[in-house]
Amino acid sequence: MIVFHYDKTFEGLLTAVFDAYNRKTFPDKLLVTGDIEPLFIEESFTVVTDTDKSDRVYRALKKKMMPVTFNMLTAVWLSETENCDELLFRYIRKTFDSKVSIEMNFTDDDVLQMRNLAKKVNTERHRLIEFVRFQKTADDIFFAPVSPDHNCLPLVIQHFTHRFADQKWIIYDTKRNYGFYYNLKTAKEMTLENAGMFPDGKIDRERMAEDEQKFQKLWKQYFKSVTIRERINLKLHRQHLPKRYWKYLTEKQ
Repeated sequence: MIVFHYDKTFEGLLTAVFDAYNRKTFPDKLLVTGDIEPLFIEESFTVVTDTDKSDRVYRALKKKMMPVTFNMLTAVWLSETENCDELLFRYIRKTFDSKVSIEMNFTDDDVLQMRNLAKKVNTERHRLIEFVRFQKTADDIFFAPVSPDHNCLPLVIQHFTHRFADQKWIIYDTKRNYGFYYNLKTAKEMTLENAGMFPDGKIDRERMAEDEQKFQKLWKQYFKSVTIRERINLKLHRQHLPKRYWKYLTEKQ
């Protein structure tokens, strides 16, 4: 068994692809730097992330793939599922080694897994766009906590910078303890020291703007007035609006 150690970044993974072809040895297992190795290994190699190497692999993949398939690579990486890095490595290797496109070869288990994982992440991305609820803070910043199953926050930031370009906002992933702050010009990644201040999906009243509670009350009243009780279907409702999002929805409080 050949083992590669890397820093668990996407650039590190692409560097591992470059080094594997350069060395003509391909890993059976990818481990994070410092992880305990299996008992029986033939060779162990530590990948040092190199942006020049990763950029070369990135550009080569972009030439070989359709744009939709190329975007799948990022989606699968952000899925954070177990061994998704090894799946990506195998898929990238098959892409380079094949003389014909493998993108539609769903008889290949790796190709099928890539498609299914990317689909799940894109579904989560659309739900994040639909179900984000901003709350206005006392310092005129609109704040929205989220906790998606997959790490799809980077995939929606462009949408929100275009949609809410005239106001300052923060979208914060409480599950992964990071978020993005938009300052009317650019959206920058950030972290909060006290990320546990909103466990129930709401910021503290002391941090809210004076009129925020009034607007939340009006929104709840509107939601209640348009509801037709005789047509309530909770099973269908949960199907289209998973319960894990409810704690962040003002109308569900």
